[in-house]
Amino acid sequence: MRLIFFFILIIISCGSSKNSNPYLNSGFGYVDVKGGEIWYGILGEGDKPPYLYLHGGPGGKSKGGAYLNAISENRPIILMDQLGSGLSTYHEDTSLLKVENFVDQVKALTDKLNLNEFYLTGHSWGTALALEYYLKYPKGVKGIVFNSPYFSTSIWVADCDTLITQLPDTTQQHIEIAEKINVFNTRTYQNAMRVFYQNFMIRSIDVNWDSIPGYELFDNSFRNMDVRGNNFIYNYMWGPSEFSPTGTLINYDIHQALSKILVPVLFTTGEYDEARPSTVKRLASFVSDVDYVEIPNAGHASSIDNPQVLIKAHRDFANRIDKE
Repeated sequence: MRLIFFFILIIISCGSSKNSNPYLNSGFGYVDVKGGEIWYGILGEGDKPPYLYLHGGPGGKSKGGAYLNAISENRPIILMDQLGSGLSTYHEDTSLLKVENFVDQVKALTDKLNLNEFYLTGHSWGTALALEYYLKYPKGVKGIVFNSPYFSTSIWVADCDTLITQLPDTTQQHIEIAEKINVFNTRTYQNAMRVFYQNFMIRSIDVNWDSIPGYELFDNSFRNMDVRGNNFIYNYMWGPSEFSPTGTLINYDIHQALSKILVPVLFTTGEYDEARPSTVKRLASFVSDVDYVEIPNAGHASSIDNPQVLIKAHRDFANRIDKE
């Protein structure tokens, strides 16, 4: 009888260890991937299901996810720089700039950290990457947060075209001319970009970066490292601006696959976001178990314009699911 009880305990313990995470310590490291190394950083520590943040771009950097440090008191936050930008190996090798390679980089990191349960969260292009990852490797993904989501270039362009009609007539004309003749390096186009970004990207006039949760800690921890984006990747895969796609993602569209998600999902977007609230609500309707939070007084960079509301949305979402 004691022997049977002993074996039952072994079975129970093996089953529970399979579903629990190893204890993650704060710090950073590198993972070998095709083409070089990707950098990752961990804010906070513990064995509670962590957040894995996927940055935008393509060609962006994970520093934009440092605001999640505000919820690292009860769960680790994992940041990663996609190959080519941030603290990862810089490159301009177009053969590496394929969606499947970016997915494989995320998988290499989850394998390295032995993650059994975690939340995926992405911003902008990072939401497409999060969805691509989930479709290929759903095991272990406890929930997903899509912040200011991009899943379809045609849908994105339609939103941007709508927003451009709200700009001054001269700004609209400069954008129309540049796109018609396919010349984007003019001063008039650059000025038009600036106007668009001030309205729909970062609306905060004077950004005090030290006041953004997590940024100061990120700078203190990694201040001796060269944190940079990669404009080559952005231009090659996307284009010269948010509203003029010309790159390899020109025909990208994965939004129908949202209906295949079987875990809880949170959608967030800014009140004045490029990912327009009406569009994000429509995208959210593809998912069965879904929450939606609109961030007031915020553009595409809601973590800068109104971080506290975004942070609360993340915290509430994960805490609710943890209890289920």
